[in-house]
Amino acid sequence: MAYREKDTKKWTAQWFETNVMGEKKKRRKRGFETKREALEFERSKKLSNERSMDMKLSDFIEIYFSDKQNDLKDRTIKNKRYMMQQHIVPYFGNQMMSEIKASQIIQWQNEIQKKGYSDSYLRMIQNQLTSLFTHAAKIYDLPVNPCKKVKRMGNSDSRSLNFWTLDEYKQFIQTMEPGTRYYLMFEMLFWTGCRIGELLAITKADINFEKNQLSINKTYYRTGMQDIITEPKTKQSFRTIEIPEFLKEEIKEFVDGHYGMPDTERLFPVVQEAVQHKMKR
Repeated sequence: MAYREKDTKKWTAQWFETNVMGEKKKRRKRGFETKREALEFERSKKLSNERSMDMKLSDFIEIYFSDKQNDLKDRTIKNKRYMMQQHIVPYFGNQMMSEIKASQIIQWQNEIQKKGYSDSYLRMIQNQLTSLFTHAAKIYDLPVNPCKKVKRMGNSDSRSLNFWTLDEYKQFIQTMEPGTRYYLMFEMLFWTGCRIGELLAITKADINFEKNQLSINKTYYRTGMQDIITEPKTKQSFRTIEIPEFLKEEIKEFVDGHYGMPDTERLFPVVQEAVQHKMKR
């Protein structure tokens, strides 16, 4: 019921909303000149907010996975969670779903794109945020899906990888034998977002097993029967990538299996054409 503020003499609208967890919360909006305006605002809020999305994005992630538990396989859930925790929660985790705007998503995209990920990995990150808002709009009646207002970052037709969804990657990697060189190469391409040339330049010294970090500081190409290692083209391409625990263990197992490998030796002494050929099979 609307009421008048004693100090300002203006009207305040108040109403109850039920969030997606079934919790009722009182809401207020101040500053109306007349009681009629406040009552009309209350009425509009009551009609449009059967279920309020006035909850933190980090909380909605749990609802999303609870809803999807019968639709997604355990590994897919694990993979999606990793990308959300790594790239989305640090930016939007404490913000209310109903308050995240398209302009903020553009700012987030700009920050993510500075990290030097491949186009295909950028598209995968974007897909995770889009899936959250699509679910919120479709199932919980979020009035506005801000992801629909902005251009998606990345590209599904990347030169780094020609797959970009989790399901497509899962189908692809199942054709590889776990623990082999190419299996690990594609795991690293997919989960770090590095480019093929960057991957082929990686040495044991670039991996910090204690901190779960991979340093990208050079790139590889072959020309005139010569192997060339050079610095990346841009400053943004110099970066340190956090790697998930399972990927670190896969890398460690591979390195340990090559006893005596020098710190400066390339982990994967193959050429780009060989990787691209595997991708096209």
